[in-house]
Amino acid sequence: MSEVEELPTRTLSHLEALESESIHIFREIVSELERPVLLFSGGKDSIVMLHIAAKAFWPAPVPFPVLHVDTGHNFPEVLAHRDATVERLKLRLVVAHVQDYIDDGRLLERADGTRNPLQTQPLLDAITEGRFDAVFGGGRRDEEKARAKERVVSLRDEFGQWDPRNQRPELWNLYNPRHRPGEHVRVFPLSNWTELDVWRYIASENIDLPALYYAHERDVFSRDGMWLAVGDVSQPRDGERVERRLVRYRTVGDMSCTGAVESDALTVADVIEEVALTRITERGATRADDRVTEAAMEDRKKEGYF
Repeated sequence: MSEVEELPTRTLSHLEALESESIHIFREIVSELERPVLLFSGGKDSIVMLHIAAKAFWPAPVPFPVLHVDTGHNFPEVLAHRDATVERLKLRLVVAHVQDYIDDGRLLERADGTRNPLQTQPLLDAITEGRFDAVFGGGRRDEEKARAKERVVSLRDEFGQWDPRNQRPELWNLYNPRHRPGEHVRVFPLSNWTELDVWRYIASENIDLPALYYAHERDVFSRDGMWLAVGDVSQPRDGERVERRLVRYRTVGDMSCTGAVESDALTVADVIEEVALTRITERGATRADDRVTEAAMEDRKKEGYF
């Protein structure tokens, strides 16, 4: 008898293993639930998440719509990239506008001018109106303490709220998205990724991002240790001097609360080198809305935030 030839074995690289896990999460949730939706802002994490979703179901189209809560304070470059991506992938885009809630009195402008915390109610209403039972988000555990303690599949009650003391065990790669009528689950396919993983994946997949993620000259002013961009919704106060600096953005939220970092990283390779050397997360370094209190993010998540 001839010897049986052994098939060659292949070990997945670190990035391939992360991608495989994320693809498994997408397929598992879509197979078990009826009306998923993906939160897509045009930021780097949501772009990577959507890229993986497209690969998970290729050659079929992405089998769910994308949802964006538009505060009215978004960076124009990010909105343009969002719309271009939606058009390229032939997706259905659902947009909830914070401005509509302010106009009819359901929400009031905050004294600090930022609208990021005002996204919760429009988000919950959009989920209810769309009857979405699973909401994919781009949160990662390395970003912030509240996100570090949350499961990949996270139950939200009938009010859209998260109870950190009522989380389900996730043994191996087994996820439990079951819920009662009126409840839904938030699902985080990038939970186990780091900022460095995201950028290395962007490099390996040649993923296009808005230009503000790379070094560029911009008029900025310093506030609370951050460089904020000068714009219609972000103006310097008395004593805050406008300067022209070479900056880039590590994360993107409202113009009114997202700070830039000084950087000369013009390419993906430059950004990877820069991120590899940093010791503070992108949200901790550049998001004013996370500095309100020590538990600012957890408090918002309990109310129904992303």
